[in-house]
Amino acid sequence: MSLWNTRARDLDGYIEMHLLPDTTFRTEVRSAVDTISSFLKNRCFRDTGKSVRVTKVVKGGSSGKGTALRGCSDADLVVFLSDLQSYQDQIYRRKEFIEEIKKRLEECERDQDRMFEVKFEVNKWTNPRVLSFRMKSKKSSHWVDFDVLPAFDVLGHVTKDFTPNPQVYIKLIGESWNGGEFSTCFTELQKLFLKQRCTKLKSLIRLVKHWYKMCKDKMDQLPPQYALELLTVYAWEHGSKETVFNTAQGFKTVLHLIQNYQKLMVYWTINYDFQNVIIGEYLKSQLKKPRPVILDPADPTGDVGGGSRWHWDMLAQEAYRWSFAPCLQNWDGSRVQPWNVPVEQTLEGSKGFPPHSYSEEAFFIHNPVVLPTCDCYLQRNPPAQEESNCTVL
Repeated sequence: MSLWNTRARDLDGYIEMHLLPDTTFRTEVRSAVDTISSFLKNRCFRDTGKSVRVTKVVKGGSSGKGTALRGCSDADLVVFLSDLQSYQDQIYRRKEFIEEIKKRLEECERDQDRMFEVKFEVNKWTNPRVLSFRMKSKKSSHWVDFDVLPAFDVLGHVTKDFTPNPQVYIKLIGESWNGGEFSTCFTELQKLFLKQRCTKLKSLIRLVKHWYKMCKDKMDQLPPQYALELLTVYAWEHGSKETVFNTAQGFKTVLHLIQNYQKLMVYWTINYDFQNVIIGEYLKSQLKKPRPVILDPADPTGDVGGGSRWHWDMLAQEAYRWSFAPCLQNWDGSRVQPWNVPVEQTLEGSKGFPPHSYSEEAFFIHNPVVLPTCDCYLQRNPPAQEESNCTVL
């Protein structure tokens, strides 16, 4: 049965049957990720005559956050490199490292007597942010799509109780040309924000993502998927806060918020806040932007709401149409009612719920990077580059 025709009371069953990842397939994807991660950490820059060191490899994207859909074979890996010592280094040297990783992958494929196959995607950008390829091992029947992104290790050693130094964001605000262009540096914080959530909220996120994918199949220039993930968390924090809730109500609430996109102002103050003058003034300017405003809780420069940048109006029309679907009707034919959620974030709500209850995560121990004070890079214009909007999301 399609999602449209599924009854509201059966949505949990629909998610379990159609959207939760298959265990066998998930195991194969995890094995492929482990293979590439091990290569990046232990072999990629070995014997190159360079002092480059991989400080850590972090799995981002849906699989990293625990919200992957069934059949999803995408893996985003952020590679933090010791030679990237600033945000500007990440822009001006990332092409160099992408080319080196590609070269070494090709060598590894040959040296291991084709223990795995790699097919690279042609990149049209002169200064690419990402190395994209497909990989299949001899032990697997599935191809796994990889995006590998070199990044500046600005956060240092991240733990479950980690709080970023405000200087990290002050430098970010001063050096960012385009909002969200350095979001990869904050992948671990993005993961923590979603991975800590209760199982049923992650299931609701999967349902919203499934609906979004159906919309994207017939519409262009929609807002990024990450915006809807954040909107789903926001709806739950203000409307339920419970580990057990009515899935249909949660879904209806997200659709209701999308229909009111012209009023949306969503943000969190769990990693950055208004206390520092520079960050506070910047946040105020971000929140004054044309609606919808949805700020990345890990990166204040990343407004994934985007104002009029994307076709929120088209998504809102589809959300209105779905409000009358059988999947949002009660057993007696009445419509499911949304939670009472404000379209503008409150200062109290911005602190998150529950506050800082991060689940245990395994992170690679390394030496924190000291932020440089030299502004020599700022005299140069950024190289032509692909549009960045929270790629690892």
